[in-house]
Amino acid sequence: MLGPLFAKRTSRRPETGVAMQRQIELIGAAWGHGGADPGCAAAPAVLIPLVQARLRACGSEALAGPMLSTWPTERRKQLAVSRLCGLLASAVAESLRQARLPCVVGGDHSCAGGTWTGVARAMHQKGRGPLGLVWIDAHMDAHTPATSHTGRLHGMPLAWLLGQDDDPLYGLASGVLEPQHVCLVGVRSYEREEKERLERLGVRVIHMNEVRRRGVDAAIEEAIGIASRGTDAYGISIDLDVIAPEEAPGVGTPVAGGVLGSELTRALARIGGGARLAALELVEYLPRLDRDGCSAAVAVELIAAALCGPRQDAKVLADALD
Repeated sequence: MLGPLFAKRTSRRPETGVAMQRQIELIGAAWGHGGADPGCAAAPAVLIPLVQARLRACGSEALAGPMLSTWPTERRKQLAVSRLCGLLASAVAESLRQARLPCVVGGDHSCAGGTWTGVARAMHQKGRGPLGLVWIDAHMDAHTPATSHTGRLHGMPLAWLLGQDDDPLYGLASGVLEPQHVCLVGVRSYEREEKERLERLGVRVIHMNEVRRRGVDAAIEEAIGIASRGTDAYGISIDLDVIAPEEAPGVGTPVAGGVLGSELTRALARIGGGARLAALELVEYLPRLDRDGCSAAVAVELIAAALCGPRQDAKVLADALD
């Protein structure tokens, strides 16, 4: 892992115009026990150095935080994920206590249980209000152990975060999000039980057919509006399989008909590491299937857009794509 870098990221609080400084911290959730392919455990080691270089090109040096992992041959998957999510929650909460902007790089999407528990914990300790979340994913990830068709933990974290724990999943306190503060974008693969659960809870889901009709910019704008309304801060969780598999084939569970990486990058760049962005998460990159590195390039650009905003230098774009 690259060594830590200590320059700070500067953003501007829109409502006051007062500059605030937050150092970006890159935290690795290097496990694949909850996913379809355990190879995504290798994603943080591949992506974090690339993200650091990309942020440096934007003028935003990032601290390399902890890299959380376990033995790849671990057979007690639920126990391992529970332990790792507990460690991740502590690392994310500590990052926020240090006034940093945590960016979690997974790993499979089961790490969301740790990421957003840590954010909610830090906000609660500071006496702040609720947390909103934008969930950008081809899937709903809203199963519980009782309804899951596969038993894979990466298909359950959103339900758990919403308090739908019909069977203990992580060993952490569930229900850190309120349904009215959550919005899903890009969904196109799900089971009936998930759809019924989210409808019953009143969670807004912007399916992929609606994204095509309205455009990615409009969908992300609505999602951030939902996650921001009545909350003190919001987070963004990006599953790389939301991108069309022709553009990002290096994922464990590809689904046809996704978002274009350039369109989602542009939409996220409008956020640009704003003051109300509490944390960012990107998951489910599978290096083994990314022979030409195109999937990694998309992942890096999505992270850079959400943390840094639009690029000012066309040469940086050319170099990154090259």
